[in-house]
Amino acid sequence: MAPITTSRVEFDEIPTVVGIFSAFGLVFTVSLFAWICCQRRSSKSNKTPPYKFVHVLKGVDIYPENLSSKKKFGGEDKNEAKNKSAVPKVSLHLDLEKRDLNGNFPKTNLKAGSPPDLENVTPKLFPEREKEAASPESLKSSTSLTSEEKQEKLGTLFLSLEYNFEKKAFVVNIKEAQGLPAMDEQSMTSDPYIKMTILPEKKHKVKTRVLRKTLDPVFDETFTFYGIPYPHIQELSLHFTILSFDRFSRDDIIGEVLIPLSGIELSDGKMLMTREIIKRNAKKSSGRGELLVSLCYQSTTNTLTVVVLKARHLPKSDVSGLSDPYVKVNLYHAKKRISKKKTHVKKCTPNAVFNELFVFDIPCESLEEISVEFLVLDSERGSRNEVIGRLVLGATAEGSSGGHWKEICDFPRRQIAKWHMLCDG
Repeated sequence: MAPITTSRVEFDEIPTVVGIFSAFGLVFTVSLFAWICCQRRSSKSNKTPPYKFVHVLKGVDIYPENLSSKKKFGGEDKNEAKNKSAVPKVSLHLDLEKRDLNGNFPKTNLKAGSPPDLENVTPKLFPEREKEAASPESLKSSTSLTSEEKQEKLGTLFLSLEYNFEKKAFVVNIKEAQGLPAMDEQSMTSDPYIKMTILPEKKHKVKTRVLRKTLDPVFDETFTFYGIPYPHIQELSLHFTILSFDRFSRDDIIGEVLIPLSGIELSDGKMLMTREIIKRNAKKSSGRGELLVSLCYQSTTNTLTVVVLKARHLPKSDVSGLSDPYVKVNLYHAKKRISKKKTHVKKCTPNAVFNELFVFDIPCESLEEISVEFLVLDSERGSRNEVIGRLVLGATAEGSSGGHWKEICDFPRRQIAKWHMLCDG
């Protein structure tokens, strides 16, 4: 009986040994996982911030690694205060308590051409910086105004530029605009906002918030772009489009400002700039381009086949370069839209090839009350797409559009294609 007792004791010890080894294995696995997580966190903290931007309201200056410790409005670091002890202090913050219901400041007696937050600045400080920063060639678009543009005042834009060498960050602060024209004839005010694009890449498009019922909007919004090397700044340009929001139709374009950064030196610190707002490029409205479409009416099935073939000679969407066009097709019956389709977007081309077919069901046996609208739009990421041109085919259309529609009605089951000039949207 003694050997049987010994074997039972050995079998009872096996689960205990397995449990001990399992516990050691679990502790080792947890420790290894914790060590890997710590290594990943330390490696991420040492990397350069990616090429992105941070949008800040009211001029608060923050960066990704210290978002939890936000600075107070208008505050400065102790080190910055020491470095700037020899330079006269410049008050760049705006007193929020003095704003009215629209977020604007009460008008004060200021010298012409100077922003309100520079009232206490030494007169020789910023005019000399502007002369050194911008060459005469870079200011042609904003300073050389024609006699017609001088007569029609579109307002003034105030902004500041800065480059942070430690963070490799380019900082643009859109401060305010003054003297904007009234786009709403009833209230004699505007609802302005500003769209900004960094050229020539046209990748970084940002915009401010809309300020209601004001001709002197104070935005004070900061856009910080990370990962831009300082030598690359000289190759860029800033394009600002000043618009007025319209809830029921397309937003009204007030004007634009183009600031080439070649010759502008940002190594000495923040630079304040003032630019007159000028009219949108007149060449843009001279020609909308052409669109090639093919239509076929099937009387037996009451269907209309629409083929969007090509577009050519499309204008530039803005001063940045080529458009990213696509076509939106709307079917109307008695002035009521009953169906809509759209093509794919063609990147960076004035001569797009679509070759996309759409079939619409017609709710009646004739085409008398049917019309087809073609809208050629420029695809813009993060904002409302802009209409490049418009074409309408129907019984009430005139010119080549009306002739094309008549042929479709006279020759059913025949695919008829024609080029048409686009008109303003």
